[in-house]
Amino acid sequence: MIFTRLVVFAAAAAVALVAAQATVSQVEQRSVLAVQETLLDQGHEWASVLGDGLQVILEGEAPTEAVRFRAISAAGGQVDASRVIDNLSVRDSAKIVAPEFAIEILRNNAGVSLIGLIPASTDREVLTNRIQNIADGLPVTDLLESGDYPEPENWRAAVNYSLRALGLLNKSKISVNADRVIVNAISDSPEEKRQLEIELARNTPNGVRLAVDISAPRPVISPFTTRFILDEEGPRFVACTADTDAALTQILVAASKAGFQERATCVLALGAPSQTWGEAVALAITAVGDLEGGTVTISDTDVTLIAPIGTSQSRFDDIVGRLENTLPDAFAISAELPTLPDETTLALPQFTATRSPEGQVQLRGRVPDQITNSVVENFANAKFGQRNVTMGTRVADGLPNGWSVRVLAGLEALSELSNGAVNVEPNTLLVRGNTGNLDASAAIARLLIDKLGQAADFEIDVTYVEALDPIAGIPTPLECIAQIIAATEGRKITFDPGSADLTAATQPVLDDIAEILKICGDLPIRVSGFTDSQGREVMNQQLSQERADAVLSALGARRVPVSTFQSIGFGEETPIADNATEDGREANRRIEFSLILPEPVIEETSTLDEIAEPAPSEPTDAGTDDAPPAESE
Repeated sequence: MIFTRLVVFAAAAAVALVAAQATVSQVEQRSVLAVQETLLDQGHEWASVLGDGLQVILEGEAPTEAVRFRAISAAGGQVDASRVIDNLSVRDSAKIVAPEFAIEILRNNAGVSLIGLIPASTDREVLTNRIQNIADGLPVTDLLESGDYPEPENWRAAVNYSLRALGLLNKSKISVNADRVIVNAISDSPEEKRQLEIELARNTPNGVRLAVDISAPRPVISPFTTRFILDEEGPRFVACTADTDAALTQILVAASKAGFQERATCVLALGAPSQTWGEAVALAITAVGDLEGGTVTISDTDVTLIAPIGTSQSRFDDIVGRLENTLPDAFAISAELPTLPDETTLALPQFTATRSPEGQVQLRGRVPDQITNSVVENFANAKFGQRNVTMGTRVADGLPNGWSVRVLAGLEALSELSNGAVNVEPNTLLVRGNTGNLDASAAIARLLIDKLGQAADFEIDVTYVEALDPIAGIPTPLECIAQIIAATEGRKITFDPGSADLTAATQPVLDDIAEILKICGDLPIRVSGFTDSQGREVMNQQLSQERADAVLSALGARRVPVSTFQSIGFGEETPIADNATEDGREANRRIEFSLILPEPVIEETSTLDEIAEPAPSEPTDAGTDDAPPAESE
């Protein structure tokens, strides 16, 4: 009986076990299937699902940590989250592309502000110190964020260049990334605008694109003048002024229809007498085109039209009448139809003034009386310097009325030229020569119209020569160092023995170097001092430093801008000759001038050292800069 009961219980237990196993297997299969379908529906094909009893195991490589978390959440939505076993991995994060590093820098009278993303390797303290030095006491707002990603190849060079530009520009916006720098700024004058553009074009880092847009206030011109000529030499502007871009377009379109095909050097300026200036000038130029020749001068609201000789009276009256009726109300016209000259005008008096490239001025020709002759001489002395003027004039009777005014106007026009000549005749005045001023022709035209009247006949043949431009002619940094080398050829900066006192013989050398550096402008220049090996090494280093400092002080006393200069004493290191001989020791006692150039980018370096002005740690830097050093004692 007992045995029978045991058998029954054992059979029941076996049946229950089999039923339980079947139930677990069924639950496992359903759970795995449900989770697998959910993952596929949500785009997680990369994940696989395994069952282990009531547990669901997820395996596979997720593209990101966020995708991994979404896959686990999806599985937890089908089965109890405690049953989900996470065996997922995440793809290597090093493959993630770094963000673009960029800085926006704003500078104005309120201070400097920075916003953007920079590499975490940047030395923020050095960067902040340099920005504060540029701000010169004004507030600095630093909104920069940092990212722990590799530094782009040209990042340091671009940042260094942008900070140098920021130091030049008081009102600017500078946008920087690793491959380009965009500079937008406002200057105080057109002259400053040109000088800043030249400075910014220097030392542009390799691999970095540069875009510069500097605006300048428009000049105020009075009288507001335009003169257009059409003769056998073709159409041309002697002076061209406009108040707006729209007015300039009107003027150039009318000139183009009259046959003008050259590039016009028109000036956008303030001081226009009327908002209809462009319309009035365009109509006047059109009239010259219709006459097929002549000269038109518009000075403020006065329009003076001179027709070509030989124009019929009827055609002249028709074209002038149409112009008079179509000109805006503010403008008044004066027209002249010249007649053929008679025999009495063939032998005309002349006055000639010439100016050589060396600045020597010779005056020849006729003046009406001795008083006028003295006035002309004094005026020339004031304009060109008494030592440069040679008088060859003579007093003559019968000169035309206004002759003295024409002579003085011609001399003033000549002062606008670097070299050239002025020929004054009763009916015309010719100015020709070279200049370093882009606006010289327009300035001369305004001068002659103001002095001689709008109907005055004059010809201006002036050529702009960039080498004569005092701004465009500024030498490059390398050219400055080369000029110092040339100036010290065969001469040395010398000191009293064992001291840092400059000798009297050295003063002319320093004078010549100072004149070169004044032209070069603000440049980062290193003044390096060296000695021979006589004496203790520490004392030699100290003496060389004192001598370099003495040269720097002497240049500053000569009004050289030395704020960007650096003086360093290297002592007896880096000899250029044998210290065993007297000649060699003499050669080793020297002063060298060299450019301070940005340090090369080293990939292993993890800080933005170049943001700080580089200071050499090895004496060999003085002689191994990219720019050759200029040597002296």
